[in-house]
Amino acid sequence: MKTTLRTLASVVGLTALLATASAQVAKNAVRDNVGGIDLVVLKTGVKEVVTLTGSLAAGDSLSPDGHPALADLTGGMLDKGTTAHDKFAIAQLLGDVGASIRFSTGPSTLNISAKCLRADLPLVISLIAEQLRTPAFSAEEFAKLKKQFAGNYRRQLDDTDFRADDSFTRAVYPVGHPNRLAPSAEILASAEKATLDEVKAFHAKYYGPITLRLVLVGDIDAASAKTEVAKVFAGWTGGVRPPTPAPAKPGSVDAARDQNVFMPEKTNVSVIWGQSTGLRYGDTDTLALRVGTAALGSGFTGRLMANVRDKEGLTYGIGSYVGGDTFVDGDWRIAGNFSPELLEKGLASTKRELTAWYNQGVTDDELARKKTGLAGTYKVALSTTAGMAGTILATLNRDLELSFIDQYPARVSALTKDQVNGAIKKHLDPEKMVLIKAGTVPGASATPTTK
Repeated sequence: MKTTLRTLASVVGLTALLATASAQVAKNAVRDNVGGIDLVVLKTGVKEVVTLTGSLAAGDSLSPDGHPALADLTGGMLDKGTTAHDKFAIAQLLGDVGASIRFSTGPSTLNISAKCLRADLPLVISLIAEQLRTPAFSAEEFAKLKKQFAGNYRRQLDDTDFRADDSFTRAVYPVGHPNRLAPSAEILASAEKATLDEVKAFHAKYYGPITLRLVLVGDIDAASAKTEVAKVFAGWTGGVRPPTPAPAKPGSVDAARDQNVFMPEKTNVSVIWGQSTGLRYGDTDTLALRVGTAALGSGFTGRLMANVRDKEGLTYGIGSYVGGDTFVDGDWRIAGNFSPELLEKGLASTKRELTAWYNQGVTDDELARKKTGLAGTYKVALSTTAGMAGTILATLNRDLELSFIDQYPARVSALTKDQVNGAIKKHLDPEKMVLIKAGTVPGASATPTTK
């Protein structure tokens, strides 16, 4: 029987990784510029398997003004066939060896992920290059994609979590910020009016090696990877480095601080309560803020779950998070779900926990537990090829050195209570936070309301 990724996975699994690799990423990883591409290769103890992840600055924030769907539509055409292979041929080539390639579009980047056996890596890299460089841009496939995109987006609009997040981004990020989502009407109108020529123009402008990063982790050596990448991307040029926007200042957006997104006949109300932070991941106070945030709302040991959910039974689930800060400054938020009947009690309980945490800070015991937990979770994430590859790519996209991966547990361990509580007070202000409620909000109507 021919060995494929699927059969290998069933025998040995895909999660073994050398402990020395996770402990010494900066020492063991090889980083090189290959024809303008930022390439990182890390050989690990996993046998036969290679995971690839990558990013290209061609995300939604680069769509032209008034045309917010263009980046998504361009990325969506990558797996619809190339000038050399139609989509069925590509699917068969990958299926025959049990490999996979996926593309997705985020606020700042086109994202690439792939997994294969070592022997099939040349095929996978060549197909990725082919799909990035020479999409077929079939008119028939484009017409189908536009309908699929609009249908999928309309389904998202029926999700309370999506609607809360959608509104929150426009309440805390100014116009032009990559993390600010366009209104739904604009996105749907953009998808409807988009032409194939516009997609081709977006591709010609933003797709190129200048912003492409590729990370390969697993049973692969750097020399072989470099050779394959150089061969299939030879002669490719272009790409644009996006500008860095000014950080969003908390409370600077002209938006109501209490907003309802009414959705009839929903059994829950999704709530987001938060603000922009003005911080990128690599900024001085970010780790301290993240540790403090974990004490408030990370998992069942966080205050929010322990009190609002477990003790008082007011929510299906609730937590606090810092995010959106890889490429640009991000935000801080509490996110939870409440039944309409318990919404007011749930919000009062949440506000009580937020106020106490903000005014009094974290305790010594909370700090010790969260530092241990975060460092442990980080190490566990590095125990898979996908986790390691994703961590390396995120580190590069955060403009940090690979040594940061090795130093992370020690950096977290060294944080003091004064640093954590100081970061909370310095970068957050409950008086400037925005509260978004999406769902069947009691007393609200189909017309969005504010208080």
